[in-house]
Amino acid sequence: MARRPARGTFPRWPRGAAPPVLAEQIRGGIVESRHRGHVVQVAADGPVEYLLGDAELVVSLRSAIKPFALIPLIESGAADSFALTQPELAVMASSHSGEDLHVRTLQAVFRRAGVSQSALACGSEGMPLDRPTFVRLAGDRERPGPIRHMCSGYHAGFLLLSKFRGWPLEEYWREEHPSQVAVRDAVGRAFGVRPDRLVGAIDSCGVPTYAFSLLEVARAYALLAEPAAAVDARVELAPALTRVRDAILAAPEMVAGTRERLDTAVMKAVPGVIVAKGGAEGLHGISILRGARGRPTPAAGIAISIEDGDPLGRAGWAVTVESLRQVGALDDGALERLEAYRRPRVPDPLGRTVAETVTRFELAPVAELA
Repeated sequence: MARRPARGTFPRWPRGAAPPVLAEQIRGGIVESRHRGHVVQVAADGPVEYLLGDAELVVSLRSAIKPFALIPLIESGAADSFALTQPELAVMASSHSGEDLHVRTLQAVFRRAGVSQSALACGSEGMPLDRPTFVRLAGDRERPGPIRHMCSGYHAGFLLLSKFRGWPLEEYWREEHPSQVAVRDAVGRAFGVRPDRLVGAIDSCGVPTYAFSLLEVARAYALLAEPAAAVDARVELAPALTRVRDAILAAPEMVAGTRERLDTAVMKAVPGVIVAKGGAEGLHGISILRGARGRPTPAAGIAISIEDGDPLGRAGWAVTVESLRQVGALDDGALERLEAYRRPRVPDPLGRTVAETVTRFELAPVAELA
């Protein structure tokens, strides 16, 4: 089973207590629904700095695993062998929208590596996520293939690693396949857990994912923010994680998309200082680089979980932006650029705002709670 976080000086959430309300959906002054959840922010060296809710809540990483799953691709030499560029690495850590720029980038990688995109086993149901692209393809009567799937870049990483290592490309998605064993080992190293102690599950795209506490997710994203700051065995991961981090920062549009995608919007609002990667079911992982909250502030990591899974995405948008504001990572200019995400609005057919999502929480410094 997954290692429980070490006990520290942060307060424990009362057993059985309902999570705090993080956001409300308001229509005409009436609260239509409430979104409960948890937020934890840690410093690069591990201590919890801000907390609301249960830091020990166990969540499935889902797509938030992707930056760490690229470690074996880089450490093996495969990334260099295939001359992967920063946008190409970024799309392999992505949950992309299936836009043409994502497809063209992946097709170039497949051609260069001599791998057929028909080897992708991620499926294509409900894709692409980008609405204009979906409508265009439907109008052209073009059926989207797996390369339009939001996880196709992630799956491409397994295929390239297998190609480089001489492993079979068939059934790369199985837990016992060498590529998945390599990723399991890398995730264990990044989270400080023996691979045989990881709690696993199968993600919706068909490959393994793993479960950790929110505290451990926040610490992993703090490591991604400043890999060289690790004071334990994880410092060995610094070259690979630094390369992943820098690729994501250089090509944020590859990590999500150019339209209505929170991760890309946040990273473009404050270029070069924040890595944002959503999971699924309301999970968000955020890396805050050194100096992003003003000099000389250290790097940090944030993990957010929306209890109801946030199927419409609105609570995750609002809570993520508000959390970054409260910890000092967004200035007024960035908040203005992110207004549509900070307070998501619902228009009627005439363009009038008839409902909006409003955050209802305050992150307390742990020093004040203890």
